[in-house]
Amino acid sequence: MELEGLSSGIALGGSLIVAIGAQNAFVLRQGLRREYVGAVVALCAAIDILLMTAGVAGLAGLVRLSPAVLTLCTAAGTAFLLWYGWGAARRALAPQVLSAQTQGAAQSRARVLGQTLAITLANPHVYLDTVLLVGAVGASQPEAQRLWFLFGASLASVLWFTALGFGARLLAPVFARPVAWRVLDLVVALTMWTLAARLLRDVLAA
Repeated sequence: MELEGLSSGIALGGSLIVAIGAQNAFVLRQGLRREYVGAVVALCAAIDILLMTAGVAGLAGLVRLSPAVLTLCTAAGTAFLLWYGWGAARRALAPQVLSAQTQGAAQSRARVLGQTLAITLANPHVYLDTVLLVGAVGASQPEAQRLWFLFGASLASVLWFTALGFGARLLAPVFARPVAWRVLDLVVALTMWTLAARLLRDVLAA
């Protein structure tokens, strides 16, 4: 049972975080510049973990207060997963590339971390992904699996940002090819739809 919660967390966290966006481009850029990579990776992962924990804990608390909230969380989580899967499938039909400008003078650590915070927290999708979606799916997990789910989602975030930042020089040529994003988005779509089906299965079996 623990492995199911862990695998669900890793799958959902990984699927959400790999989408093309300003944050990933910024982490890639810092990796290519080899400028405060560890600090940027740690900050991005820490923000993700804090927001996901707040989402899961907050919605799980509501579930304990009212069992009806569980049904609402499950319905919301399923709808979000189906919607995200559809979005990934559409992106696969018109793939983009992840680019990062590496020119410019060296910056201070404080300035780079400030930019990291701004890029991360100013994006409304980060709250939709972490607090609402991960929170809803996490809260709908059986209580014994909830921490494992959160650990899996957190692990996916840490692994992705670490790979993107420290493996930038190896990953950049791959991410510059549209076919790589086409395959990745197809995998994301299938993962989202599989998780949605699992949520529905758990509700029907309850």
